[in-house]
Amino acid sequence: MIEIDFHKRPQERNHSKVEDFVHFDLRGKSSQEKVKLLILRDLWNVNWNIRFGPQKITVSPPEEYTKSTVKSAMLMKRLEILHDNKKWIKEHIKIARQNLCSGVEMLSSEINPVIEVCRTQKDMNLFRIFRYYWSSPYSEYVGRRIKLIIRDYALPNKPVIGIAALGSPIIHIPERDNWIGWDKQTRTKNLIYTMDAYVVGALPPYNNLLGGKLISYILASNEVRDIYKQKYRDRVTLIDGKVSDNLAGLFTTSLYGQSSQYNRISYNNKLLYVPIGETKGYGTLHLSKQTIEAMIDFLKSKDIDVKNKFGDGPSWVMRVIRTAGEELGFDADFLLKHSFKRNIYFVPLVKNYSEFLNDKSNAPIFEDMPLSDLVNFWKQRWFARRKSNPDVLLRTLEFTPESFNIEF
Repeated sequence: MIEIDFHKRPQERNHSKVEDFVHFDLRGKSSQEKVKLLILRDLWNVNWNIRFGPQKITVSPPEEYTKSTVKSAMLMKRLEILHDNKKWIKEHIKIARQNLCSGVEMLSSEINPVIEVCRTQKDMNLFRIFRYYWSSPYSEYVGRRIKLIIRDYALPNKPVIGIAALGSPIIHIPERDNWIGWDKQTRTKNLIYTMDAYVVGALPPYNNLLGGKLISYILASNEVRDIYKQKYRDRVTLIDGKVSDNLAGLFTTSLYGQSSQYNRISYNNKLLYVPIGETKGYGTLHLSKQTIEAMIDFLKSKDIDVKNKFGDGPSWVMRVIRTAGEELGFDADFLLKHSFKRNIYFVPLVKNYSEFLNDKSNAPIFEDMPLSDLVNFWKQRWFARRKSNPDVLLRTLEFTPESFNIEF
């Protein structure tokens, strides 16, 4: 019988490949033993300190997580997801390659980004295959969603520059709510005028030349705001009957503390991605999918069903962990508290966003940021300088669509 006790402090371990992670043989173990062993494995893999005593095991979180530790945790979850979708990825990797260009072609391009909204299954498949490319694990938002593919229409085959996705914001983030000035009632009414940018990234070869910043600029454009308005023009809020097609701002978070992609993105002498705080670090990223599934199996063995309503998303997973903790006698809240902190950014799309989101104004005054102006600014501010870097040019020239792959 394993008793887990939570304390503070460890040493650092870094993982860069699958072989670096600890693995257990769980055959013959009870559902209760499996959960505890898997928790220990996951915490060890993200640098928690584990001490084995005569009657209990004491585990303690690091004082802070390094970038390499966060990458390790994401790698573990990403590999689980890739393994589950291995067959699908192999069947669709050819489609990805057909929608990319070589580095040589890209360097000859004038770069003319055009935004395409994913509407067909073919669009969704292309978005999905490219989403598996990133180091962060694939996760899907519930509620409102808009998926975008950004292509370079300056080249004959219109290759994909990058992808982006907007989704319904997480209901309660204290740091965000405090910054805006929301109480619970006001947030409930006005959260609908915002979206989370939960996918923002460029693909090779554009990613070598700060294409990620280009996609970030594009999300702030009038054109993206118009796409949102077009999709939700007939929607009315249930609370006060307002039309909910005005997008007042976007929220997004960094993967590793301060974001190199969102850092210093400005336009007309104003920051576009405004840092507004840091999450407290509550989350489940440091626990693997296998561990969560083992907790669900354990609860089922005790005839406990944690209901999963549509729209619950991460909150449902947290309820699973808390319920399993209660049954197993460990401090689940302590475990959830010591996940990874992330920087929060806000992209104002209306000038009076504070008044509008706090019911002090009924009429949003929109920022005017045409896509063409944002793209031209990116070219002058970021692309031209990056293009003059010999090492970057060499990496770019080496890329061919045939070399694109998703590593398992």
